[in-house]
Amino acid sequence: MSSHLGSTLKEAVELAVHLRDLGYMPEQVQDFYPTPSTISTCMYYTGVDPRTMKKVYTPVNPHEKAMQRALIQYKNPKNYDLVKEALIKAGREDLIGFDEKCLIRPRKEKWREEAWEKKSRSGSGLRSGEKSGTNDRPGKKANGCKKSDRRNTGLENMYGNRKNYASNGTNGRGNKNAKISDRAGNKGGALSNNRKRAKSKKR
Repeated sequence: MSSHLGSTLKEAVELAVHLRDLGYMPEQVQDFYPTPSTISTCMYYTGVDPRTMKKVYTPVNPHEKAMQRALIQYKNPKNYDLVKEALIKAGREDLIGFDEKCLIRPRKEKWREEAWEKKSRSGSGLRSGEKSGTNDRPGKKANGCKKSDRRNTGLENMYGNRKNYASNGTNGRGNKNAKISDRAGNKGGALSNNRKRAKSKKR
């Protein structure tokens, strides 16, 4: 139970240290709530112990009650800020550090965390840009020309080569046909000469 009558931040820190030594961390913590027909409720409303008639410290501030409750569950990351504030107010900054007996470890300042996150995000953006091959600076030329120019020249070269192949193919076929016709003409001329010779012999 946290924020019980007579419990200050000093006693709450001692309770947290005791739990640390036991190696026990409660999952649930009950804050003190006054119930009828109890001595603690009488002390809560009067601020006096009816048995001794001495004053008793009564934590009534909600923020202080929250700090005392957080100290019991000091390992919970959600309670870090409250635990740190309670330790500083109680003068137990020796429990903030990297030693085994410390309750919590020091954290970086918020602005440092934000700067680190911003830097890591920009670094991851650059790495993704390098992998994808994108160029951060628009209009930057690579190898003397833009990517669009290189694509256009590539397409022109491809279609130009096809036209050349086509033209070469027709020229080749034309030359081939011309050679065939020449051969046929030569054969025809040879046959006509042979017939003339044969006729002259018969005569």
